[in-house]
Amino acid sequence: MSDIRIRKIGKTGRITFNRPQALNAMSYQMCLAIESALDEWNIDDDVKMVVIDAEGEKAFCAGGDIAELYESGTKGNFLYGQQFWADEYRMNAKIFAFPKPVAAFMQGYTMGGGVGVGCHGSHRVVGDSSQISMPECSIGLVPDVGGSYILANAPGRLGEFLGLTAARLRAEDAIYSGFADYYIPETAWPALITSLENTGDWTLIDQSRQPPKLSEIAKQESEINEFFSGETLTDIVNLLDATNSDFARNTLKRLSRNSPLSMGCTLEIIHRVRLRDNFRAALAQEYQFTYRAIEHGDFLEGIRAQIIDKDRNPHWKHQLRDLPAIAVSQMLLPLGAASLTFGKGN
Repeated sequence: MSDIRIRKIGKTGRITFNRPQALNAMSYQMCLAIESALDEWNIDDDVKMVVIDAEGEKAFCAGGDIAELYESGTKGNFLYGQQFWADEYRMNAKIFAFPKPVAAFMQGYTMGGGVGVGCHGSHRVVGDSSQISMPECSIGLVPDVGGSYILANAPGRLGEFLGLTAARLRAEDAIYSGFADYYIPETAWPALITSLENTGDWTLIDQSRQPPKLSEIAKQESEINEFFSGETLTDIVNLLDATNSDFARNTLKRLSRNSPLSMGCTLEIIHRVRLRDNFRAALAQEYQFTYRAIEHGDFLEGIRAQIIDKDRNPHWKHQLRDLPAIAVSQMLLPLGAASLTFGKGN
């Protein structure tokens, strides 16, 4: 497959995103190819570890290729999206639970679906160009592909802040927030990857790490904890409205761009995941939303405004200061027989 190169080199299983012209956006077929490789390498004694990287300087993987999701959804085909997300989440779960080390080298943009591939392995490497984010609320989704698990385990209320604002994380912030483990200058990556291929010795990554810069987002942690401790989106917005500060004004500006329904559900999902610290349970919570997102959520409108018409003027179903609690509850109800099972053909 030209969009992704999957092969064995030396003692490693190698995955390389190869769509630099599309910021290495991941298609459905690429997702299935990754899963197939993981299944093969899981039982291959010659593969000592998995190494994932990407061509191009701009992005590791800037998200999922959502054009087909939009096209099928506008035609009333909701099954395609439901199957896509079920299969993608199954692949994410296999990366998280893979019994051998999985190293990801994430330059440039790592967003959405890229987080699902790059940020659940055992050795998550970032460099000076790295920018990691979960921008799903801006297109009518919720932080998914297991992103809610990372957000729920971030320090304090940082997860709520990142999930709702879609703030981008530089290398040091990504490490502080739990999206990455190692800072290694990108000029050292090619030689390090070659050494990993030759030896299968993942401890070389530990030996190559350097201290990251001080995290800028950590300096805002007290304010983030103060404003994002509310149980609902309304709680957070009311406190921001009542506060005359640069942080409050800038945060409200960020929130005003995103789907209120998505942000309300993101909060609820993070809170639920925090109570049940289990990766598969986090994916199952996300799926309760994404299963309904095309038919009942803001997804199609978000994609229209951001990607199709590019007018950046989405007409969300609800207002920022008027999100009914029932709307959140309805998007996150149990799915019964349609619940995520992590089996093929879910």
